[in-house]
Amino acid sequence: MTELQLNGESIAVEAIETTPLAYVLRNECGIKSVKLGCEAEQCGACTVLADDRPVPSCTLALSDASERRLTTLEGLARGDVLSAVQNALLTSNASQCGYCLSGIAVAAYALFQTNAHPTHNNIVNALDGHLCRCGAHPRVIRALEQLAK
Repeated sequence: MTELQLNGESIAVEAIETTPLAYVLRNECGIKSVKLGCEAEQCGACTVLADDRPVPSCTLALSDASERRLTTLEGLARGDVLSAVQNALLTSNASQCGYCLSGIAVAAYALFQTNAHPTHNNIVNALDGHLCRCGAHPRVIRALEQLAK
């Protein structure tokens, strides 16, 4: 049994300690916002916050994750109130298929936590590891630039 600090709660999971966190989150914790894409830290769809820093969960072993405070897309909101990043992406209709959006939102949230008014380059750099295959990436950037203002 392994204990995770997930979205502000302590959760016990039963999985082999070398299991990638993304699998544990989806299969043991029911967190479906974490998507499996490349499984090689190349697409960003599985991004979560570990101690407030964006990390790919597809290669992070459960044993390493258990020592960190984890936050997924679901943990960004406060009750029924979306975070400013979630709200900006939603109200600007910044996604198309949405497969990459939870990882993008988590990474953008981390950026805005450290820089309330990031520049275009700050935003682009923060999202550099996120692959958007449907072409909505420019809308995401614009939505986050609006939020930065």
